[in-house]
Amino acid sequence: MNDTNIQDIPKIHTEIARKSEEIGFTMPSDLYVGSFLKTLIASKPNGRFLEIGTGIGLSLSWMIEGMDANSTLLSVDNDEELISIATSYFGNDDRIEVICKDGTEWIKEYSGTKFDLIFADAWPGKYSEIDEVLELLKVGGFYIIDDMTKQPNWPEGHEDNVIALTAYLDQREDLQLTKMNWSTGLIMAVKK
Repeated sequence: MNDTNIQDIPKIHTEIARKSEEIGFTMPSDLYVGSFLKTLIASKPNGRFLEIGTGIGLSLSWMIEGMDANSTLLSVDNDEELISIATSYFGNDDRIEVICKDGTEWIKEYSGTKFDLIFADAWPGKYSEIDEVLELLKVGGFYIIDDMTKQPNWPEGHEDNVIALTAYLDQREDLQLTKMNWSTGLIMAVKK
């Protein structure tokens, strides 16, 4: 098996990657994470999905590719420039809502329907507001976080945050957890 042979890259992905380079966006998700998200989302027809940390929309492109026609996705980021770019790519898709708002505020204010999958790719929902985010997850829903193995862009001392988060998730009795030393280091949890 050759896991580097990823065949189903979204058509828009190349353009978004080009735009990432053009504007100097240095925190894109990799192809493995994207393929993994697409596969998990495909397992939830008529699903409701949340991405915290839209960035420029690379992960979003994969998530959309996994969705069926009756699924919906909310993506939240606080960077107006990045949200504008992501909206230019995905704003015409009625299944998608891209929101420019501080993730912490959004999490604390949200009171809508729970989600089948949450991809927390920002500080809020991952290192802060973790309990609130996990409350937004349906039973049987996936909670996905990446960048759990040391990354070149980590600030000094960030590894302690990762260790503390992993320990916290490990002790929760309402989650079934799998840690994967693959891609950028993933944790997949399912709500019991």
